[in-house]
Amino acid sequence: MAKLTKEILDAWNQRNGPVVLTTVAADGTPNAIYATCVGAFGEETLVVADNYFSKTRANIQAGCKGSILFITKDNKAFQVKGCLAYHQSGPVFEDMKRWNPTNHPGHAAAALHVEAVYSGAKKVL
Repeated sequence: MAKLTKEILDAWNQRNGPVVLTTVAADGTPNAIYATCVGAFGEETLVVADNYFSKTRANIQAGCKGSILFITKDNKAFQVKGCLAYHQSGPVFEDMKRWNPTNHPGHAAAALHVEAVYSGAKKVL
């Protein structure tokens, strides 16, 4: 795993609107969803709450990699790529339950373990 730099963490904290989480099915079919219930867990992991996943959950549980795309308030785009893990208990799950709105189910925490970050075509991590 790679550690997010201060610049990237600052950008994450200044994101505008929902993020896009992408996964891939075992047969190679891509899947993309908008997500608003998101957070960071340390400097190496971005988390999306599984409130209403279906295909996304299946893809993660099958062991796919994924990416999270977000844009900052200054309209700068970042794409974070890495391995995904599905947490239904433990520290990542408990952290998600702290920030996920109580009116959403929070079935699990989808954790993207950072391997690379791009801003446009430029690799920044």
